[in-house]
Amino acid sequence: MSDMWVEPADDPRTFGNPKGEKATLREYLDNYRLTLDLKCGGLDAEQLARRSVPPSTMSLLGLVRHLAQVENHWFQRVLQGRTDRPRVFKRDDDRDADFTDAVADPAVVQEAFATWKTEIAAAEQWLDALDEDDLGREVPFDDGTVSIRDVLVHVIEEYARHAGHADLLRECVDGRTGQ
Repeated sequence: MSDMWVEPADDPRTFGNPKGEKATLREYLDNYRLTLDLKCGGLDAEQLARRSVPPSTMSLLGLVRHLAQVENHWFQRVLQGRTDRPRVFKRDDDRDADFTDAVADPAVVQEAFATWKTEIAAAEQWLDALDEDDLGREVPFDDGTVSIRDVLVHVIEEYARHAGHADLLRECVDGRTGQ
């Protein structure tokens, strides 16, 4: 088995020269989303749910669930103010439920990926309608405000950090290293 995820010519990620700030932010976000998807590809429920090292609850499946929660929190709850809806993969009795409930069950895997893809689609729809001039617009957050730009950069940072975790987790599962 090759240690490459895909042949370079078949890499679904783009590394163009996007025009404008919004397009640049979206390309980075899209590429990190694709990277996580690639790192999870071809694994079964047990492999996806495999924990890193005790006492950590981190797993590839947990990362998918966590990033579904990140997408939901920032794009739905913060940027759109939709706080009346249930939080994704969150429980009041376990602040790490996105990771601790990531168990080796095909139904849990299916739900995680379906939820993650649904949250990405909702975020993309919102981003499609966003005018580039609105990137600096402030939205309510905690006891103050945050700019849309800052939220987008934060989500990219969240994916970037977890893509590194995903590299190590995948290598522990089958020795495969990322590109």
